[in-house]
Amino acid sequence: MSHRFLTVLTLILSATLCRAQSSSTTVPLKDPVAVVNGEKISKADLEKNFGEALTASGANTTTLTSDQKLQGYRQILDGMIMEKLVDKASAGIKVEQAEIDAQLAKIKSQFPSEQVFQDEMKKAGLTAEKFTSNLTKSIRQSKWMQSQVQGKDTVTDDDAKKFYDANTKEFANPDLVRASHILIRTPEGATPEQLKAAENKAKAAIVRANKGEDFGKLAGELSEEPGAAQRGGDLGYFPKEKMVPEFANAAFAQKVGSVSATPVKTKFGYHVIKVTDKKPAGTATFAEAKPQILQFLQAQKRREIFKGIMQELRQSAKIETNLPAPTAAAAAPAK
Repeated sequence: MSHRFLTVLTLILSATLCRAQSSSTTVPLKDPVAVVNGEKISKADLEKNFGEALTASGANTTTLTSDQKLQGYRQILDGMIMEKLVDKASAGIKVEQAEIDAQLAKIKSQFPSEQVFQDEMKKAGLTAEKFTSNLTKSIRQSKWMQSQVQGKDTVTDDDAKKFYDANTKEFANPDLVRASHILIRTPEGATPEQLKAAENKAKAAIVRANKGEDFGKLAGELSEEPGAAQRGGDLGYFPKEKMVPEFANAAFAQKVGSVSATPVKTKFGYHVIKVTDKKPAGTATFAEAKPQILQFLQAQKRREIFKGIMQELRQSAKIETNLPAPTAAAAAPAK
């Protein structure tokens, strides 16, 4: 299953499964669990994807009832069916090697080093060839989906203004700070020696920043936060309650343009913080909110378009599912 569909399904599962309170039971599954246009989806693949989604959502597998497991299986299987339909529809889309290389470089930039990236692939049981194959499929599917919504997802300034006028209170903000940071991570249960070494690295970064080196470049070079190289350590604007207290207190206390005098220790490690802007509490103007609104409305329109496309794909496909029927209690609507 592609990362995109697994992420969506994980969100669904985390909301519906983690509330379980009774003992885990086994749900008998037929093999295959489904057949899509003559292509089988095996019981083993469904159970593998179900397990991965549960792990990612943090749900406790030992407390799931058979009905809850069955509900989860149905959601996962629906995603697997959807992916097979999209994969077939996008089969004719060409993916250039340059596109694969660019996406791979973008993914790798979110890891502290090449070695960490390779280690994570091994943990996931992926070879370089399998990872590249999955990445190619994901790019092909994305290009196909983009082609389906192209020209149909236009949102005008008038649309944005109507949304703003109807939801003005949603654009009220507390005090905000914009900051960049360099994170030197410390492992859980770090020894005094490890803590000291990380703190010294952070102190050295402060010295370099105060000597005039570009903070964004320093973050790209030194920070161990995933994505730091891509963003230059920029965290954007945030309210005080969004960050852990130690970080938030330090950032809100600093002056704009200043770099933290000493490293800031949090549960993640040692931070070097540069405050780049501050905004007092107030309501964002339409001009300030417009880019965010346009992005939101366009994404909303794309979801609706894609939902219709998927319904059409399903209606034109031959789909057989072999999951057990839900029990009467599970099938009954909530009162």
